[in-house]
Amino acid sequence: MDTFTLLLTAVSLAMDASAVSLAKGMALPRKSLLKYAFILAFAFGIFQAIMPCIGYFAGSQFAVFISNIDHWIAFVLLGIIGINMIKEGREQEEECEILHSIPLKTVLLLGIATSIDALAIGVSFAFLRVLLLWLRMDRIITFGLSFCCVLLGKKLGSIFQKYAEYLGGCMLIFLGLKILIEHLFF
Repeated sequence: MDTFTLLLTAVSLAMDASAVSLAKGMALPRKSLLKYAFILAFAFGIFQAIMPCIGYFAGSQFAVFISNIDHWIAFVLLGIIGINMIKEGREQEEECEILHSIPLKTVLLLGIATSIDALAIGVSFAFLRVLLLWLRMDRIITFGLSFCCVLLGKKLGSIFQKYAEYLGGCMLIFLGLKILIEHLFF
């Protein structure tokens, strides 16, 4: 898998966290915006680093047994995750209320929820024998996008929240298709 594909994967995985960051940014008062931008970005980045590693190690245990169909597994997993992201974008109609704080429990749950798809990507990467070091790109991109999206959320409103999910879902579906085509025809 080339660097560009890995970069696109990292960006698409960061879309969940970015959409949540936009929503939270819209609801935070200006005085605590930077504080919570860092907290959310840090939490999302950590979970985006942990979950693919868990998936990678779990997947690498099974990679030997299913190496002949690994590209199909990656295609199906990426497709399902992408479709789910698009569905979530369609269903997401959060009310915008002013938050005065975000409890730690909420931050942790958001971190887990936005990185479940990264777990599946880690499994896919194990099947495709992508080096785990490349997965670090995901946490850096997630941190940066999440931090910026909290700040942008205050300015841009809810317009981009829905489109971030659509864009991330479409990118994952196209990446799954690209992997399948590469393995079948090249």
